[in-house]
Amino acid sequence: MSDEFSLEDFRATETPLDDVESAARSVRERIGDRPPLLALILGSGLGGVVDAFDDARRVPYSEIPHLPAASVRGHAGELVAGTLEGAELLAFAGRFHLYEGHSPEAAAFPVRLAHALGARTLLVSNAAGGIRRTFRPGDLMVIRDQINLMWCSPLSGPARPDEPRFPEMSDAYDPALATLFLESARRAAVPVVEGVYAGVPGPSYETPAEIRMLERLGADAVAMSIIPEVITARALGMRVAGISCITNPAAGVTARRLDHSDVVRVASRVAGNLAQVIRGVVVGLRG
Repeated sequence: MSDEFSLEDFRATETPLDDVESAARSVRERIGDRPPLLALILGSGLGGVVDAFDDARRVPYSEIPHLPAASVRGHAGELVAGTLEGAELLAFAGRFHLYEGHSPEAAAFPVRLAHALGARTLLVSNAAGGIRRTFRPGDLMVIRDQINLMWCSPLSGPARPDEPRFPEMSDAYDPALATLFLESARRAAVPVVEGVYAGVPGPSYETPAEIRMLERLGADAVAMSIIPEVITARALGMRVAGISCITNPAAGVTARRLDHSDVVRVASRVAGNLAQVIRGVVVGLRG
């Protein structure tokens, strides 16, 4: 694969609607057809959230048509359906990144699949570097807004039927859902902060100068995912909540050097806290 992507490359790898329906049929045969109250996409080290599910049904990505394989350490690469607080949930334990060679459309395929399976509310989560100086490893950051520095969109190319050509992104992250997450975290005594997330292509970590730039742009945390998923979800009319697990200070914030093993270790330690928060959110969503 070429080291450079062009718009034509992205258009050539768009996912036909038939592919989404084919994948959805295959998944329904394995997990049933109850529409999930909430769909989750879990980032590096956060796959342990699904350990809280009751009646868990697991489907490896390799057994779902048209779904790429997850290749990054800390991403299990399986779809997990189950119940939490009596509600049906659907989780993608592992995601697809642009730096792996996937197009933005392929990176967002799980969102389209979740929507085809009946999900109308989406939680995206990831491990992120903390730019704001007061953040500490292990904090959960409720995302209030995003900055797309990936220089691409999963909606490039011809507009899909029944989707807006220009999705409104003023409230990309649903304010009511964000409030629900904050309230649930505080009730569970889980450390929680709020902020703006910046998405970059990766896979190299940012330089200290780039972090200073992001700080001046208004970003509080940075990572290499989420953006294509959120844009697609909004085009589909889904409500979106976002959580970044702050696993480390970003480059230059401290003298500590960055390592992916540290990212996975901290995220894995915090996965139980995230599951606690999600449990409270599910109760709130059920009303």
